[in-house]
Amino acid sequence: MPSGLDIFAGNLHRSGMSEDERLDLLTLQLTPGIGPVRLALLLERFGSPSAILRAESSVLGSVEGIGPRLTQALRDPSYREAARREYQRASALGVRIVARGEAGYPPPLADIPDAPALLFLHGSWLAEDAQAVALVGTRYPNTYGRRIATLLAGELARRGYVVVSGMARGIDGVAHAAALEAGGRTLAVLAGGFDHLYPPEHRPLAQRIVAQGALITESVPSQEPLKGLFPARNRLISGLVRAVVIVQAAEGSGALITATHAAEQGRPVLAVPGPVDDEQHSGCHRLVREGATLCRGVDDILEEIGGLFPREPIDLPAQPQPTPQPPTREASLSSPATASPTPVTRPMQKLSDEEQRVQQALQTAARSIDELVRETGLPVPRLATVLMGLQMRRQVQQLPGNRYEWSG
Repeated sequence: MPSGLDIFAGNLHRSGMSEDERLDLLTLQLTPGIGPVRLALLLERFGSPSAILRAESSVLGSVEGIGPRLTQALRDPSYREAARREYQRASALGVRIVARGEAGYPPPLADIPDAPALLFLHGSWLAEDAQAVALVGTRYPNTYGRRIATLLAGELARRGYVVVSGMARGIDGVAHAAALEAGGRTLAVLAGGFDHLYPPEHRPLAQRIVAQGALITESVPSQEPLKGLFPARNRLISGLVRAVVIVQAAEGSGALITATHAAEQGRPVLAVPGPVDDEQHSGCHRLVREGATLCRGVDDILEEIGGLFPREPIDLPAQPQPTPQPPTREASLSSPATASPTPVTRPMQKLSDEEQRVQQALQTAARSIDELVRETGLPVPRLATVLMGLQMRRQVQQLPGNRYEWSG
């Protein structure tokens, strides 16, 4: 069943949005306690942001989850003034505020379950940006990680794909820069607002991205990039793309959160291998064990998303070779003959005991997380990991309403 936000977005798609309505929606976004769930409930009841803000206190208080404190906050004029300041600041910076449902809101992002009601966009969103791949990884890459990120981003850009990342230090910045150097487009998703571009040394990079793509955030211009905003930002990175590639990541890396979001959103996840005894690559190796696709080069990415094989495939070694060997005809990177016209058929992976429990629970009907916990006996954290692996292998599909069905 469509939520209040879905219905509101559908109406915007048909009729557009006035500046006053945009300011009303921004006011609600800045009101403490009004998150996506409560906003959806309010829109379902009142139909529009302006109707919410004009509603009588007694009527507001009758909505589920809206008590006296939230009713008082919705009546506080200071949030309207804060919204006006943010709106004016965005205009001064050349930043567009786009509501879900409006032209200019990225269609791939609009389809994720928790899509932002408002986006702040500096630069341009083009139809070709729907053909995008995310490259993310550690903030502290080694030489190998930098080299692979440069190769992948550059080759994707030359093939006409848009490179998406988070403009962080390390792999993110390398990926953006390589796409730009190749003459391609790139999108950077920020955790904070445009008044606090982070990291500060990437300001010149941000200016280049605006000229050849866009900076995107759900945060108002004055929002500082607080630590807790980065995991939420990662769901937008995965939501914008057709596939997510983890280039280099240790256990605990924020890039692995992006992989989790991608699996939940039904996006393919690929991981680049590294030396097996190097902890800087341990997160990538775990992803592969859990079902992510091994990424040896651009061929694997394009195969995963259904694209064509490139004419000049790139071979990415699992680790640097200490003693260079003379190239052979079969191993030549410049020979078109190295591209196989037939996709590799991957054998089906045997299900673990926990995966079999999930399969059995989903054989008859789709289930929610709570139902799966009861039927499988798995704790929520472990169940989430198992579901991620099954989604990566496309054996489980997530449905609207945070329900899952077996598709393998």
